[in-house]
Amino acid sequence: MTPTDTDQFAKESAARLIRAEQKGLRLAIGCRTLVTGLAFAWYVGAPFLFSDFEPRLPAIVVLLLFTAVGVAHLAVIGTRFDRRWIKYAVYALDTLSICAFFVLIPISRSDEVPQIVAFRAYGIYYLFPMVAICCLTLSWRLVIWTGAMCVVGWWGAFLWVVSGMERTLSWADIPPNATRGDYEQVFLSIDFIGRGNRIEETAMLTFAALALAVAVYRARGVFFAQVASDLEWHRERSARERVATLFGKYLPAEVAQELMANDGPLRPQRAVGTALVMDIEGFTKFSAAHPPEYVIGKLDAFLGDATDVVSDHGGIVMSYLGDGFLVKFNAPVGVADPAGAAIRTARALLQTAPKHDFTIRIGIASGDLVTGTIGSSERKSFTVDGDAVNLAARLESQCKTMGVQVLADQLTQEAYATSASLEPE
Repeated sequence: MTPTDTDQFAKESAARLIRAEQKGLRLAIGCRTLVTGLAFAWYVGAPFLFSDFEPRLPAIVVLLLFTAVGVAHLAVIGTRFDRRWIKYAVYALDTLSICAFFVLIPISRSDEVPQIVAFRAYGIYYLFPMVAICCLTLSWRLVIWTGAMCVVGWWGAFLWVVSGMERTLSWADIPPNATRGDYEQVFLSIDFIGRGNRIEETAMLTFAALALAVAVYRARGVFFAQVASDLEWHRERSARERVATLFGKYLPAEVAQELMANDGPLRPQRAVGTALVMDIEGFTKFSAAHPPEYVIGKLDAFLGDATDVVSDHGGIVMSYLGDGFLVKFNAPVGVADPAGAAIRTARALLQTAPKHDFTIRIGIASGDLVTGTIGSSERKSFTVDGDAVNLAARLESQCKTMGVQVLADQLTQEAYATSASLEPE
């Protein structure tokens, strides 16, 4: 890739990735806001379902605040107010707040029940969805950040609760040759804190966060590979279109397209078709009487319209012959009725010429047409040959002698069942 292509790839990749990240972040924050909104609605409406349930004002305020934060974040994503640090702050707030619930929301109304029971009754699995939903953002850094916040918050909450307990028991308090009674006395004790369990939980959470971060990182690699592939395809297509446009100025469009589709030269081929040669009557006198710019402008405008007429009838302008051109029907692109197409083209050209203040002569002949490329390995030309081409040129010349505008050979007449001298309808 050239430096320009590299810059274009970098800009395109960055733009696409930003759009993908923003879309994923909207989805992630939308899910999070929906959950907090539903939790707020359930918490406020629970007294209508359970008469003994009494919602607490701090919890209502917290749920409402969390929902409002999510709505506000959704509103700024992708706008000029958006900042990279906002998503990190929101995920840190969410994870640390969930951990804080294990400290601040009493597990029981009785002071005799220690808060450590909340860790045993519920658990760290409330934090796993926070890490998983980060993957939607396509940001592996945010996944690691959220995982780290979960571990820090979980251990912070655990140590805070343990620090307020007068007596604690853990796995280390079970004797080496423990009996069933020993296990029941320690493990089923309300003062059992399970420090080893917290280590296992956060280790698994850390492993999950790292694995998901690697998965997101690889997904980004696939994303960049896709962008590179798309850019290469568009660049190749653009190059082909530019070459095709350039070829189209010097070759028939159909021939240029086939050359672009097949990277080698067009193979020689023979077909029975019809050749049409057109020339402008009195063009030498016309060009001598007008400035070159005016002559070229008039000729260019007429030949442009004439070429469109040819294309509309399935013909191919093979070459421009000064003030006229050579047209082929049925070679190299097939036409069902080459003779009829040539005659219909002649009639349309006879109607087009007067609009440009020109009178034209046309010769039409049918027969074998040979097409192919000729020239050296460095430069080639697409050409057409055959008796029909030479005969069409001679018939066009005879139009002046016979005082007609169009002459067609016998094969063309038989194919179309018309007279040798054609006048505009």
